[in-house]
Amino acid sequence: MCGITGIYAFNEIGRFHSIHMANAVQKLNKRGPDAQNMSLHHFVNLGHTRLSILDLSSAANQPMQDETDRYTIVFNGEIFNFQEIRKKLEELGDTFRTNSDTEVLLKAYIRWGSDALSQMNGFFALAIYDSQTEELFLARDRMGIKPLLIYQDGDKILFASEMKALLAYNFERELDYNALYAYLQFNYLPPQATIFKNVRKLPPGHYMKIKGRDKIETHAFYEIPSPEKPRISLDYEAQQKKLYELLENSVQRRLISDVPLGCFLSGGIDSSVITALASKHTTQLNTFSVGYRDEKFFDETSYAELVAKKYKTNHTTFSLSNYDLYEGLFDMLDYIDEPFADSSAL
Repeated sequence: MCGITGIYAFNEIGRFHSIHMANAVQKLNKRGPDAQNMSLHHFVNLGHTRLSILDLSSAANQPMQDETDRYTIVFNGEIFNFQEIRKKLEELGDTFRTNSDTEVLLKAYIRWGSDALSQMNGFFALAIYDSQTEELFLARDRMGIKPLLIYQDGDKILFASEMKALLAYNFERELDYNALYAYLQFNYLPPQATIFKNVRKLPPGHYMKIKGRDKIETHAFYEIPSPEKPRISLDYEAQQKKLYELLENSVQRRLISDVPLGCFLSGGIDSSVITALASKHTTQLNTFSVGYRDEKFFDETSYAELVAKKYKTNHTTFSLSNYDLYEGLFDMLDYIDEPFADSSAL
């Protein structure tokens, strides 16, 4: 998990908000404790906090630029098939300075533009700035696994991985009462909405191009395909085999890492299956469970420990009390109050 943030100012008034970028990056520190940095241009600034997974060297830190310094990328996520894409790019003549998926993603965009997204197997939120054309490119993965929040007014566009980072730019905040009503009714917000007006989420499977206030385009690069062809009829045993192959391939792709790997293990079917498959392809798998020692009915750590023992994982159980839960709730309420401390929105 990493964090990204940035600003595209349309004028000097918008550019003034760049003074808050260091604070916005700091707000993302927990997402990326290994390195924090910024890339500053006149009207476009990018910030990044890194959690090192692939290529632990400082050469793979972000913001990352290409050899010409024309393109700059900040990226949160992981590209599972980056090695295959790198090989394809090398065959086309590209060279690489790191072993990171970030550089592969940047080189792929330089060569193929937005079409590069369709080749990516993974989850991501990213921003790439072209200093020659002064165009900023934002994109979010197909299912929207990685978050990307966007604020827009007449002077600027701001983006960030989290609301706390976005609020650090100190723009005027106003509650979206329609979104609040939806949340109170459904316990979640509609896909693109947030609790604030003028702040929205870039939709999953979409990218945005920004080249000035009057040149902002949003396009879909992925939609769930509708079944046009007749479904292939498989008997029960063949379906079992197909499901196993899909699950194993999915888990195996996620095991590419230069740091120790781990997974959550609740003791339920899903996490137990993932643990079983992951243990086939890696040694010293770390697993983690959370239990509730004061609420035995909801505590499933005993089942998780059985699975961990069977697959010989390095298992850790966190046992929470009711006091721990209440303390966490109070911390959350403090955060909710904070955005309105200097606002008349309520």
